[in-house]
Amino acid sequence: MPHIICITPDGKQTELQVAEGTSVMQAALANGLPGLNADCGGACQCATCHVYVEQPWADHLAAVGDTEDAMLDCTGEPRQPNSRLSCQLMVTAALDGMVVRLPAMQ
Repeated sequence: MPHIICITPDGKQTELQVAEGTSVMQAALANGLPGLNADCGGACQCATCHVYVEQPWADHLAAVGDTEDAMLDCTGEPRQPNSRLSCQLMVTAALDGMVVRLPAMQ
């Protein structure tokens, strides 16, 4: 089972074991990770599951879709080139070890 490393703004690292096909958002919520609101429940409607994906993982992700692209302009913290909505990040074996950082504010 792939694992994802989530880093909170205070530097705390949490390693999540994630079943393939599960979104990073779903895994974070299921494990009680603080700092990820996910107000819309994963419908790509609220931008409250914003994360920064570390390299080299950002280059291995599917392209940002139009809806996600528009929502990334509405995040609580500034959008960066590696900004993604965790509800749109489906975990695969190729993403094993991916590191995501949570912004200070959603």
